[in-house]
Amino acid sequence: MLEISNLYRQFNNRPVLKAISLRLEPGEYVAITGESGVGKSTLLNVIAGLNRPDRGRLALDGEDYAALGEEALTRLRRDKLGFVFQAFHILPHLTLRQNVTLPLWLKGQGGPWADRQAECLLDAVGLADRAESWPRELSGGEMQRVAIARALVHSPRLVLADEPTGNLDPTNAARVLRLLGERIRTAGSMGILVTHSPDAARSADRVLQLTPEGLRG
Repeated sequence: MLEISNLYRQFNNRPVLKAISLRLEPGEYVAITGESGVGKSTLLNVIAGLNRPDRGRLALDGEDYAALGEEALTRLRRDKLGFVFQAFHILPHLTLRQNVTLPLWLKGQGGPWADRQAECLLDAVGLADRAESWPRELSGGEMQRVAIARALVHSPRLVLADEPTGNLDPTNAARVLRLLGERIRTAGSMGILVTHSPDAARSADRVLQLTPEGLRG
């Protein structure tokens, strides 16, 4: 279970997130929409532990991680979170297979089994024949699909996706949204999708709107 209670975050003394509260049950997948600049990406970064809240509670399966030390927070992100960044963050010196297996290697689960998991997910995002390609050989949409495969490969407890279909054509957007939803629901994980796309938002179980006053839904 994910529990967020009265979360606040400000930059340069300007409130960005105010009184954010959200509860997700295992298997639940929500979409968050809102105007540009309202703080959707900031909210995901705070939930991921990449930025710390100024106050509020963030608890995953009962563990309040808002105030964890950096080492413990790094372990939590490695073991329990999957994040699809807008900027992809695909490592240029690794092949696509190696990029996707990286979360498994970091958990000590590398080897042939990890390669098979990566191949399965690359196939699911339509890149089965590109496993040995290098990131420099990909389009932006293809890198986005690799990022989605990497975020899911270790069956994270919580999946956070920031505009995951922004660089995709309609066919591949539908493919990855279906994959995200299926993986989250069948694994009993939890998912938060930030999107401007009404079609993407409709793939979730419920849709919330982020406003300057908080989350509405």
